[in-house]
Amino acid sequence: MEHPGFFDRAGPFSLRAVAGAVGAELGAIADPDLPIRDVRPLDDAGANDLSFIDNPKYLPALAGTKASVCIVAPKFVRKVPEGTAALVIPEPYRGFAKAIALFYPDSLKPRAAGSRRSGTPTDAIHPSAILEQDVTVEPGAVVGPEAQIGRGTTIAAGAVVGYRVHIGRDCYVGPNASVTHALIGNRVVLHAGVAIGQDGFGFAMGREGHMKVPQIGRVVVQDDVEIGANSTVDRGALRDTIIGEGTKIDNLVQIGHNVIVGRHCIIVSQTGISGSSELGDFVALGGQVGVVGHLKIGAGAQIAASSNVRGDVPPGARWGGTPAKPVRLWFRELTLLRQLAERKDTKSEEEEGGDGA
Repeated sequence: MEHPGFFDRAGPFSLRAVAGAVGAELGAIADPDLPIRDVRPLDDAGANDLSFIDNPKYLPALAGTKASVCIVAPKFVRKVPEGTAALVIPEPYRGFAKAIALFYPDSLKPRAAGSRRSGTPTDAIHPSAILEQDVTVEPGAVVGPEAQIGRGTTIAAGAVVGYRVHIGRDCYVGPNASVTHALIGNRVVLHAGVAIGQDGFGFAMGREGHMKVPQIGRVVVQDDVEIGANSTVDRGALRDTIIGEGTKIDNLVQIGHNVIVGRHCIIVSQTGISGSSELGDFVALGGQVGVVGHLKIGAGAQIAASSNVRGDVPPGARWGGTPAKPVRLWFRELTLLRQLAERKDTKSEEEEGGDGA
């Protein structure tokens, strides 16, 4: 059965109403009565959907979009494909935040284990939750409305399983962990203090202040994943944040919204992966690696500890440094810098010795 989602969608709204909500004027060829039913990413939008573009990296996706309407800046209006109406505003991201709030009015309020209709339940396990046989819920744990938990799973003391969360079989959710807006596979281990499914860090910055962008995506954690203590995985803005099967994540790792982590990856502690980046299968990130947003690390690539990845990494590559680069180049740079420093130290010592004589 398909998951019903975590947020209820309002609408549909006429294009005229959407334009008014985001602060855009309709063009002469736009149909003001066109019904708009949802907000979707450029590459996933279809008829009667609204999308947006603010980053030139996604111009190829704009060219192929099937969205009926797209919010764009003036500089991109000529790039909008035929058949897609343009809502032109100076700050498309801010306008899109307003559009999401229109279609998903409850998305700005975090939802944990309380029921919107009946208030916060007094029982630790909500009556509408479904638990298979041999599920253990330890003292102080909370299981929210419409949650489903598979056979053999343990929810440890103080953990929270949120509204409509699905957790598979033979899983372990550690003490004080929280799982919201998420679908968890089988044999998944979430250690103490893990936080899954909280808001992604999305704000439309501007002179009037920083407008919060609603995050209506989910987190999908596939089978046999293990996530270390106090690590966090943000839910997606529109699409899902995905952790691929068999991936192992250390303590104190931050994974941003819309990130896709492939199968059987290794991510060592204190690593941070910024939003919308993608890791292929069997990628290994050493400790304290930083990955900027909207880039791809190819399958089998390895990134040395304390590196800062600022561009796409080819499959199978071994990179390191800040900014990260192929390991051979990085080692050559370090060798040259050390030799230069040693020469300068030797020269300084000789000059000091000569002055003393």
